[in-house]
Amino acid sequence: MAVSTPALPPLVSPGPELTPEELRRYSRHLIIPEVGLEGQRRLKNARVLVIGAGGLGSPVLLYLAAAGIGTLGIVEDDAVDDSNLQRQVIHGVADVGRPKAESARDSIAGLNPHVAVELHQVRLDSTNALEIFSGYDLLIDGTDNFATRYLVNDAAAILGKPYVWGSILRFDGQVSVFWNGRGPTYRDLYPEAPQAGTVPSCAEGGVFGVLCGQIGSVMAAEAIKLVTGIGQPLLGRLLVLDALGMNWRELRLRPDPDTVQPARLLEDYPAFCGVPADRERTLPTVSPPELEAMLRERAAGREDFVLVDVREPGEARIVSIDGAELAPRGLVLAGEVDLPRDRPLVLHCKSGVRSGEVLGHLLDRGYTHARHLTGGILGWIEQVEPKKPVY
Repeated sequence: MAVSTPALPPLVSPGPELTPEELRRYSRHLIIPEVGLEGQRRLKNARVLVIGAGGLGSPVLLYLAAAGIGTLGIVEDDAVDDSNLQRQVIHGVADVGRPKAESARDSIAGLNPHVAVELHQVRLDSTNALEIFSGYDLLIDGTDNFATRYLVNDAAAILGKPYVWGSILRFDGQVSVFWNGRGPTYRDLYPEAPQAGTVPSCAEGGVFGVLCGQIGSVMAAEAIKLVTGIGQPLLGRLLVLDALGMNWRELRLRPDPDTVQPARLLEDYPAFCGVPADRERTLPTVSPPELEAMLRERAAGREDFVLVDVREPGEARIVSIDGAELAPRGLVLAGEVDLPRDRPLVLHCKSGVRSGEVLGHLLDRGYTHARHLTGGILGWIEQVEPKKPVY
């Protein structure tokens, strides 16, 4: 059953009159009675911050730029990788290696030179979120990890700002609008972060590329509706998409009276979400050349150890190290895979991040003869088997 959500007053007051060029550019908006000249001037006067210029941020930024949002802020500290191009449509082949924020800015300039772009090329955390957010009317959260999502929620709640949230994984997507004081928040939807390892990231679980456009366009539509005060926003509603079955579901959300919004930001959001502290420098490691020698010794019967691949099965099917046994990170962290304690272990993943997390988990549980591969399989390919494919 569909839920009727009352329209909200416009978030932004009308800006300056439109120029003749802007009148031509936005003419298809202007002839819509619900938008019109006044609505387009509100868009022109709006300051919208998009957190993340990746899978969701790409279509959001492009559609908001095309719609005539006056100022777009971008929070992004990552660089473009060729594996991003399957879904992050704001970037191109020539942008590989460039900062994503700068690549996104240039794409926006090529689409609509009337839009001002402000870059925040920093890792969003408790020390900078409030300062960055305070300069914008509306926030859009396109991030892909729980720690940042809770940080965005709490900073928005403290500042009393609305934000549009979206999430994607494999073929599934979710969209909603959160606004502390006027409706539910992310903490009402997820009072507690999922246990570490139970929800794979897009890098681990994959994502259907076009799903980013489906969910991102809905997010952009919600932003336009909030700025102009038209239609019924998704405040109090969660829209869920199964792209494989191509069906949408709508769930009702209400503020939970037991939900407590922090009066101040937490110091460590990754710790709140159960993410282990960075232990890369202190964890025992083995280099790719060392592992190569160990594998030769094992093949000759002079050494005994288990090489454990903690990636997902789909990754292992693309490329693997001969002789590795698959034990996905999530299953190990959830205790659903028992690794031998009586033999030395060498763990590896794609780059060393997930294997380091699993190694720390094992060391905390008494595994005394465990190490992980520096640089993961990417380091192995670079230094040992350069003919193997990189993904």
